[in-house]
Amino acid sequence: MSARLCVCVCLCPFVFPAFDYGFLLRISEDARRVEALNEYLSSRSYLAGYGPSQADAEAFALLCGPPSERHVHALRWYKHIAALNHLGVSCFSAKGKRVQPPWSPPEGTDVSKLRLYNSLTRTKEVFVPQKGNRVLWYCCGPTVYDASHMGHARSYISFDILRRILKDYFKYDVFYFDLNVTSSFQIIKRARQNYLLEQYREKKPSPSQILQDVLTARTPFKAKLAETTDPDKKQMLERLDAAVEAALGPLQVAVQSNAAGDALQNQAQVLLEEAKDLLSDWLDSQFGSQVTENSIFSLLPKYWEGEYHKDMEALNVLPPDVLTRVSEYVPEIVAFVKRIVDNGYGYESNGSVYFDTAKFDSCPAHSYAKLVPEAVGDQKALQEGEGDLSISADRLNEKRSQNDFALWKASKPGEPSWDSPWGKGRPGWHIECSAMAGSILGESMDIHGGGFDLRFPHHDNELAQSEAYFENDYWVRYFLHTGHLTIAGCKMSKSLKNFITIKDALAKHTARQLRLAFLMHSWKDTLDYSNNTMESAIQYERFINEFFLNVKDVLRSPTDITGQFEKWEAEEIELNKSFYEKKTSVHEALCDNIDTRSALEEMRALVGQSNTYMAARRSAKLPPNRMLLQGIALYLTNMLKVTFGALEGAEPIGFPVGGSGQNADLENTVMPYLSVLSDFREDVRRIAREKKVTELLRLCDELRDDTLPELGVRLEDRDGLPTSVKLVDKETLLKEREEKKKVIAESIYMAMAKLAKMKVKPSEMFRSETDKYSIFDEMGFPTHDAEGKELSKGLTKKLRKLYEAQEKLYNEYLQSTQNGS
Repeated sequence: MSARLCVCVCLCPFVFPAFDYGFLLRISEDARRVEALNEYLSSRSYLAGYGPSQADAEAFALLCGPPSERHVHALRWYKHIAALNHLGVSCFSAKGKRVQPPWSPPEGTDVSKLRLYNSLTRTKEVFVPQKGNRVLWYCCGPTVYDASHMGHARSYISFDILRRILKDYFKYDVFYFDLNVTSSFQIIKRARQNYLLEQYREKKPSPSQILQDVLTARTPFKAKLAETTDPDKKQMLERLDAAVEAALGPLQVAVQSNAAGDALQNQAQVLLEEAKDLLSDWLDSQFGSQVTENSIFSLLPKYWEGEYHKDMEALNVLPPDVLTRVSEYVPEIVAFVKRIVDNGYGYESNGSVYFDTAKFDSCPAHSYAKLVPEAVGDQKALQEGEGDLSISADRLNEKRSQNDFALWKASKPGEPSWDSPWGKGRPGWHIECSAMAGSILGESMDIHGGGFDLRFPHHDNELAQSEAYFENDYWVRYFLHTGHLTIAGCKMSKSLKNFITIKDALAKHTARQLRLAFLMHSWKDTLDYSNNTMESAIQYERFINEFFLNVKDVLRSPTDITGQFEKWEAEEIELNKSFYEKKTSVHEALCDNIDTRSALEEMRALVGQSNTYMAARRSAKLPPNRMLLQGIALYLTNMLKVTFGALEGAEPIGFPVGGSGQNADLENTVMPYLSVLSDFREDVRRIAREKKVTELLRLCDELRDDTLPELGVRLEDRDGLPTSVKLVDKETLLKEREEKKKVIAESIYMAMAKLAKMKVKPSEMFRSETDKYSIFDEMGFPTHDAEGKELSKGLTKKLRKLYEAQEKLYNEYLQSTQNGS
């Protein structure tokens, strides 16, 4: 106790006795009571170590309300006691000691959870990884037998966007695994046909031989065309036949007329090129069984895989963490098939192994066709899934049920083959994905991705065989399927030769514009690749880029360190409030099945509000708040670059300046020189206006409008403010210049047309229309039509309005000539 008293003495020179408010009871008037209380408290401490007593409570009850601000001591005491009473705290203790009041956490708000549209339930489900923050993700890769097209881009750009958002926005630890198919029936058939056609070319057949072979090949092709019922496929075959027909005629004429060698060879090569597809089919039917070397089947996918990776890099698609090829995993595939058989879900038949769908579906722990149960029994879909090499009558008869599918196929002549317990053969299509994904990811994965058209039979068969192997019912937790891609409203199909390659698309639009087009549509819905779609993406890009250029112009304005922090007025507070509201809206959109379309619209709205703020500040001749605009620009840049993958480069704000190979820090390097040039031009313009030297003003305009745009520099003259200097893509500036010239030309044309119309006297305006009118009054106003009939009252009234309008125009013209304008 003594030590405690010593400390108290050291801290406080006076130790006050307990407060005594008894004197207040003798004062009946409120104002005098408050005055006395304030004077009493002015010499006493009620905060330094003492808690309120019962006397405080009684004195508090005497007051009708809070004291006025001039009674500072009484008011402070009153607020303290009132706060403790409001918290419901018993703040009076027997010992009179002051205690710390309890603390209550804020109620907070509900936090949005990420929901993904899961094809396994056909609804949006809360995303919950199986193991903490780790996300195992497998995506079906391309069948690499030809150039990658925009249908591939639909899936791979979309999944790249989803992957980036999960990894960089939601901060999941994503392990992304991709597969390149290298033994599908498309690859086998295309590789074999390419080999046979190349062999045919190397033999250098004569023009007459080429003519004869094409005519021979056309016979089975014509039969195939006649049997085709699918309208899209039939239209494609008809286009091919028409092209061959057009090339046949000139060569037949040249052969019959014994044309010169060069002309004959040229015509033969044209026919060979147009007929290569039907000629390849014919050569394959004649000699395909003789192609047995496995290396022939590996050259084609190896080449196109390399082209695919180049396309993905050009599209700014992140490479997978792991990529597998079927040809490298045959032992694992054989072991996978064997275990399915051992588990009782597969059977051998004539050297092939099939999955027993009935046996699997009858097991209480399993269910076949989880994704599209209504498609079970769809023989057309099943046969398309098995491929042209697997639907011959003998192979269909090998299966216990038409719904069964191949796990391992006995190879026929002309197909690649590997050793297995069931003899020489090759993997089935579906088993490739299951075996490779299982070897890398194990018995279960969080996400499986693929195109919408792969749901059945491919993905349903993957699920069945994998769950048969692992004896579980959770091989995939979330199945994500990207929507179809159409071309100007038409179905896109490589087999129908109705497709646009990625290289062709990149020749017309940048990777950023393509990605923005994808971001502006839902990843799971159909996307129409058309001029309208791309124009919307281009307009969005321009809108955002212009904002970035304006913000960078603001940030380049000279200021010291302290000058960066300006006082916030109502406008800044309002914009900052909108900023946080838009960030919240973007987050909610991304939580809602990664709705990038809504997210981009919220970002567009934020830019629009920021532009309005900057315009208002410019109108008031006031600088905008640098730090606020910088924060908004940094946020938008990060969203476009890191979260969406729509920006490249190391610039902290905005789009990269300059093309590939140019200095990455181009803007910081050249901007000081451009600023000096701009300031010099400003001075020249000022002096030229003062001295009325129009030639100098013209040269300044020429520098702005003609010279600098060729260098990718835009100058924007602003009334009463310094000229804005912006680095912009050269092609964009040149296009802007042409559009500006077009607008000026149209304005001049409209002005000339108006002037020509103004010069026409009202009395003459109808006289030239003899095909309409025949009789006119003394003022030149028509009274009868071309047939001599008197004009109706309605028509006369209408013509009178036109006449009076022309009178007004003509009088304006006369007035202008009198004024010398």
